[in-house]
Amino acid sequence: MRAQGLIAELSQALSPRGLILRGGFNFDLSDVAPPGLSGAPAKAVLLVGQAGAAPWPHFSRWRESQPVDFENPLDTWSREIIDDVAEETGALAVYPSDKPYLPFQQWAMRAEGLKPSPLGILMHPEYGLWHAYRGALLFDIELPIQSPETVNHLCDACIGKPCLKGCPVNAYSEAGFAYHDCLAHVRGTYGEDCRTGGCLDRNACPYGTTYRYPAGVQAFHMAAFAR
Repeated sequence: MRAQGLIAELSQALSPRGLILRGGFNFDLSDVAPPGLSGAPAKAVLLVGQAGAAPWPHFSRWRESQPVDFENPLDTWSREIIDDVAEETGALAVYPSDKPYLPFQQWAMRAEGLKPSPLGILMHPEYGLWHAYRGALLFDIELPIQSPETVNHLCDACIGKPCLKGCPVNAYSEAGFAYHDCLAHVRGTYGEDCRTGGCLDRNACPYGTTYRYPAGVQAFHMAAFAR
């Protein structure tokens, strides 16, 4: 497939499932690029993800059609979609859960010019904290990818940092994420609000609220975390 039309074709293939391209870049000589489909170091990467809960209806229909439930159904669904697209376009699909782990967050920051929020989730100027990266496509050819525009980091201008004040156990702080405290609370007697409505700190963020995941979607992700 010619590189010039590849990005448009990828977007068209992903869109019916609620997925989108999340930017990308060509590796340069200073990068330690992972192997592509040929086994040689890849020359370009495109990230695949979502804005808001757009994939949820497609994922839900797929899940209902399966004879058994999977341990990680959203990852399984994502792999089916992205693997098919990779095969059609001569790419190698890779995922955040693959080992050895690939630097997905660094790739995302480079591809879209984003920075982490105090919660560790990358802050997007439109989507806020309500977005995700589901996988990436590695190519053996360079692609016509434009560098991201300069992005104003919304957290820098946020007064009061409400995202650090909603959690009953202060799981997020300048010291980092208190994983075990968070997990114990979510699983415990007083964690019902978190289990059914999602992370209180994340929901306190004032940005990108039109993309906020519905409560049922947040409960699904929180149940996965609590396992």
